[in-house]
Amino acid sequence: MRLPVPRDTSFTSPLRDERLTARLGVWLGTCFGLCFLTGLVSHWYYLPDPWFVPPTRPVWGYRLTQGVHVLSGIAAIPLLLVKLWSVYPRLFAGLPRGGVRALLLTGLERLSIAVLVAASVFQLVVGLANSAQWYPWAFSFRATHYAGAWIAIGALVLHVAVKLPVIRRAFGSPVDTDLPERTGPGRRTVLGAALLAAGVAVLANAGGTVPLLRRVSVLAVRTGEGPQGVPVNKSAVAAGVEESARDAGYRLTVTGPDGEVSLTREELADLEQHTSELPIACVEGWSAGATWSGVRLGELLDRVGAPPDAEVRVVSLQRSGAFRSTVLPPAFARDDLTLLALRLHGEDLDLDHGYPCRLIAPNRPGVMQTKWVSRVEVV
Repeated sequence: MRLPVPRDTSFTSPLRDERLTARLGVWLGTCFGLCFLTGLVSHWYYLPDPWFVPPTRPVWGYRLTQGVHVLSGIAAIPLLLVKLWSVYPRLFAGLPRGGVRALLLTGLERLSIAVLVAASVFQLVVGLANSAQWYPWAFSFRATHYAGAWIAIGALVLHVAVKLPVIRRAFGSPVDTDLPERTGPGRRTVLGAALLAAGVAVLANAGGTVPLLRRVSVLAVRTGEGPQGVPVNKSAVAAGVEESARDAGYRLTVTGPDGEVSLTREELADLEQHTSELPIACVEGWSAGATWSGVRLGELLDRVGAPPDAEVRVVSLQRSGAFRSTVLPPAFARDDLTLLALRLHGEDLDLDHGYPCRLIAPNRPGVMQTKWVSRVEVV
């Protein structure tokens, strides 16, 4: 039996209507906008460009932006699925009559929609995989996700511009008018269900960022579990520092214009200790508040004559890895909250949290809070 080729008129549900699609689009566009802006903030943290110097306050700034980034992306998933459901019959629409110009415009419109859909699905899929730290691909997640964000947001802006007359018309009348005799849910119900699904998805994942929701966030990849109540992304075993971090010959070396200082962990512990209440937040969207105790980095820098405006490189014991060292701008290096932490929640650092000492500074991505610190040098 030969099945007929469907056309857009083959799909007769009155729920699929531009008034529903436009309203879904506003919510989806809001999620994409939040994702894009907060993603830019995160990306700029990793750039060495001097034009962007991250602020040290509020101390929870990165925690907030990455939480919003991941949760707005998660909220976008059900909204995108429902929006695609509302418009997919258009895939089977015939080509317009009216000459080459009409064909060209229609072709460009469909091409922009194809790019938008492909980029949106790609961004949401790889972003979700990154949140779970699952990387079944060979490309760089950060560079590719960044490039994909520009493609998606560019295609979205073009799509809105092309569809602006339709959007205006759609918002010109109530969403549920012109429906035939009501035998089922209306478009408002579909819209409400999509928003409810987005809310449930956010609630099920928000515990990674919002401690009060950890009991109900059954899908959150990390909900505060880990040594000393703080999650761990990279363990000491994965970093290959199990032996070097426990080595009795460990020394922290600090270098600057006036020379070099070498300190054992015991000597670090004998220095004046300070406590900072700082969250640690990762690009995957999880974060946790914590109480860190240790030596102020600025006081160590004074011992080697570091000028107040000097950048500082902090180097880990780990031999390889993109974040085995990080450079602190002067505002972070000299902030009173910035520590070479020796203790977490009143206990010696767990090996997986960076024993013998680690960097902790306000409003910084977790991967840039260098663990197993062996060297501090003025750049």
